[in-house]
Amino acid sequence: MALGTELSIGQVAQRTGVAVSALRYYETQGLLQANRNAGGQRRFARATLRRISFIIAAQKFGFSIARIRELFVNLPENRTPNETDWSKIALEFRAELDAKIASLEKLRDNLDGCIGCGCLSMKKCALYNADDKVAAHGAGAQLL
Repeated sequence: MALGTELSIGQVAQRTGVAVSALRYYETQGLLQANRNAGGQRRFARATLRRISFIIAAQKFGFSIARIRELFVNLPENRTPNETDWSKIALEFRAELDAKIASLEKLRDNLDGCIGCGCLSMKKCALYNADDKVAAHGAGAQLL
């Protein structure tokens, strides 16, 4: 890279609003790649700003660092991701977001039914788990 085209970790933090410690974490998780100058200081390509924006947006939508890393694994490290790269990721995110939306709508509808009916009957409750039968399906809220 030409002189002055790379950003220090402080500059990246200032431009993105992401803490320096988070940027270091993202680097250790393989989401970002930094070069080192002669003094050993991190230097990031300007394209890193777009990656970080994507990471922030993905996290706001509930995607984990591990999932974001899976999507980034095929992205080139030495060039700015192009429209085709982002389109592929967007298709995957869209499918996952659609599934999350459907799940949230189901949760909302079940809660409306429980709250709206007023019966407080465990026999009619869509979320009731008699004798803990759902435990065999794994941890967490399996009925939601």
